[in-house]
Amino acid sequence: MKIGIIGGTGVGNPNILSDIRKIKVHTPYGSPSAELTLGKIGSIEVVTMPRHGENHSIQPSLVNFRANIWAMKEQGVTHIFAITAVGSLREEIAPGHLVFPDQFIDRTTKRKSTFYEGQAVCHIPMAEPFCSRLRAVLAGTAGGVGYPYHEKGTVITIEGPRFSTRAESRMFRQWGADIINMSTVPEVVLAREAGICYATIAMSTDYDCWRETGESVSWEMIQKTMQENAIKVQNILKAAVQKIDFVTCTCKEAVKTALL
Repeated sequence: MKIGIIGGTGVGNPNILSDIRKIKVHTPYGSPSAELTLGKIGSIEVVTMPRHGENHSIQPSLVNFRANIWAMKEQGVTHIFAITAVGSLREEIAPGHLVFPDQFIDRTTKRKSTFYEGQAVCHIPMAEPFCSRLRAVLAGTAGGVGYPYHEKGTVITIEGPRFSTRAESRMFRQWGADIINMSTVPEVVLAREAGICYATIAMSTDYDCWRETGESVSWEMIQKTMQENAIKVQNILKAAVQKIDFVTCTCKEAVKTALL
């Protein structure tokens, strides 16, 4: 068992490892976002990577998601915790809350969403896109330390880098989305194709613009809330990594019957 952590906005490369070393890798899909950081949490081997680069220099549409997941797979990663900042589309998901999504809606338009091109076609099942067992570990860990969290929710991933219009934000609420970001898709799809269990730690940083009362969403507001959330996420990761007690999972088997 080896755990991958993909850091997102606000928690680029969690500083929670011992026995640290960095390696530069290349993949058939190009270079990943940054060097991989290898180390341990307790006795568990961990590989971390900042999704947007070391200095958050890669905008969402330009992240090489395929190279990132492939690099994790080549290092033997079996489970991934992915961190992401999200806007809230629900009153009850307040800034500072954590959400562990169980569904997504894809509104991206420019991204490569499969490893299989040319002579192979992969119809990967996505009815339950996030690993339910990893989500249970996250929810149990957050509840154990008293952090406000939501054990499920639907995340809608937009192309970005712009934020939504108010009309779009209201429409996404009508569609049943609970939170919004720019990074979950296609990362979660590629992890399933790679046979890696995947779960997201979503940090609510603001109410998206559907909510007309209160301050409008801004990058400054998001940064402030992310800084407050970062320590929560790192504490959850340190504990959750050591609670994973399974290797075999349906997430790992899905691709075997998906290829034509």
